[in-house]
Amino acid sequence: MRKSNYDKKPSTHIEGKIITGWDNIVDTLSQAWADEPVWAIDLYPGTYEEDFINALAKTGRKIINTRTLMRPEEEIRQLTERFMTDDVLFGYMSNVRLEEYWTPQPPLGGVTEPVIIIGTGAASFLPLKGVGGSGPVCYADMARWEIQQRFRRHEVKALGIDNHEDSPSVQYKRGYFNDWNIIDRYKDELMQSGRIQFWIDSNRRDEPKMITDAQMRQGLERTAHKPFRVVPFFDPAPWGGQWMKEVCDLPREEQNYGWCFDCVPEENSLYLEAEGTLFELPSQDVVLAHTRELLGQQVWHRFGKSFPIRFDFLDTMQGGNLSLQVHPTNEFAQREFGLPYTQDESYYLLDAADNAVVYLGLKEGIDKVQMIEDLRAAQRGEILFDAEKYVNKLPAKKHDHYLIPAGTIHCSGHDSMVLEISSTPSIFTFKLWDWARLGLDGKPRPINVERGKHVIQWERTTPFVMSQIANHFEVLHEEEGIKEERTGLHPNEFIETRRHTFTRPVVHNTNGGVNVLNLVDGEAALIESPEGKFEPFEVHYAETFIIPACIGRYTIKPLQGECMTIKASVKR
Repeated sequence: MRKSNYDKKPSTHIEGKIITGWDNIVDTLSQAWADEPVWAIDLYPGTYEEDFINALAKTGRKIINTRTLMRPEEEIRQLTERFMTDDVLFGYMSNVRLEEYWTPQPPLGGVTEPVIIIGTGAASFLPLKGVGGSGPVCYADMARWEIQQRFRRHEVKALGIDNHEDSPSVQYKRGYFNDWNIIDRYKDELMQSGRIQFWIDSNRRDEPKMITDAQMRQGLERTAHKPFRVVPFFDPAPWGGQWMKEVCDLPREEQNYGWCFDCVPEENSLYLEAEGTLFELPSQDVVLAHTRELLGQQVWHRFGKSFPIRFDFLDTMQGGNLSLQVHPTNEFAQREFGLPYTQDESYYLLDAADNAVVYLGLKEGIDKVQMIEDLRAAQRGEILFDAEKYVNKLPAKKHDHYLIPAGTIHCSGHDSMVLEISSTPSIFTFKLWDWARLGLDGKPRPINVERGKHVIQWERTTPFVMSQIANHFEVLHEEEGIKEERTGLHPNEFIETRRHTFTRPVVHNTNGGVNVLNLVDGEAALIESPEGKFEPFEVHYAETFIIPACIGRYTIKPLQGECMTIKASVKR
């Protein structure tokens, strides 16, 4: 384990000034929109709605809350019931649109006085009946990670209903399967319309910030045409370890850190920076605004406005085993959850202690009926499941790479630091056995033996593991100072990974598709454009970074000694 200069606040510079504080925000809007009879302050679900209403009430204008324009809560629950299901974790991806939430005849009447309409979908009501002008829009965006923290504190409501007392997992389920789908489609349409004039960042309640739409567009444009990093976030886990505390310089008082989401654009944030002030926005916004430049034509054609590659950290150093688990096959994920694709993945070992192991695939000749019965008995608390009786337990060392196509039983063992490289779906894990431990909330974590049994690929036994998915390296090119290897992924998976070990500059090419890389060894490296398309970009040990498809050729130069990168892209 070693310390690094891991950057926890990467940003893109923008021109101008970021306006901070409610008083300054309200004054700016009042001056800019003094002659506008109606304003729309559109809110992403998860914002503190009352903060906006209280701040804008100081203008003296009439306030209309969009919640008063929505159908009754019971009708909305009925509308979304088929997508929420009765499962504690899993629903079905919603195709509801925001306009289905409104009452057939919204009770706005003939508004003649100056008014501000505040809430999710506010821009839908411009212009108001009886009021001239098109009406300006300010959009208050929100990072999903912050929304999840508010779920845990039971502070915010869902789209159209008050569910703040529900468990965080149930709130997250509604966000993931319904609300965020609906609002990201709506926000994308609003962004493309050009109607937004200002953007508000209220991720920090005590320090709201605002920028103009021109600044926002400049920041997204710059981000999509250079190497960049999203803002990482860290979270404890029942199995969490101590590696990230040291390497990423995290608060030592926390019990552990199990997760780091280092590149999950649907969950992470971006920072825009002006004059030393940071403005936070969802990193998904750059995917929405610059899809083809970022993803590339072919990736966009296949995945739409969805960033398909995910990098995250799993830290079990001085921690425990992850849950024994399996991911659904594509067929199952499409049928049961409405997903376009499933979570294929791999474990790349950033670091490992001498006793580190990976559980991967089934042993030869096992009795699968007995295995399922044992898992059920363990779930009932009658026995401790004997994982080593059924599952391969492989020694793991630093820089190993284990491939995990969907349907393969697996888990990382204790005392390892995993860089998980996977396709994007993030919650579709069927836990089969959790080593008889409780979650951080003191309750048993949900086990999914009954779902898992339908997707386990029973033919993936020891010979398959050893010949196809355990350290399946292939040297593609080697010359003085540079070695390139193919490390996966399995033919069933759409991600390709390449590892470069180098002491001199390596030439890469996006070949028209987005690249995601991590500096898995070495202190620091410099990313440069032979054509001068972007300013040199420095990365440090363990940092994940994105190379947009539009960049084409780029070089990675070690800044000190030997370096090693792992690169993921979508197979052509």
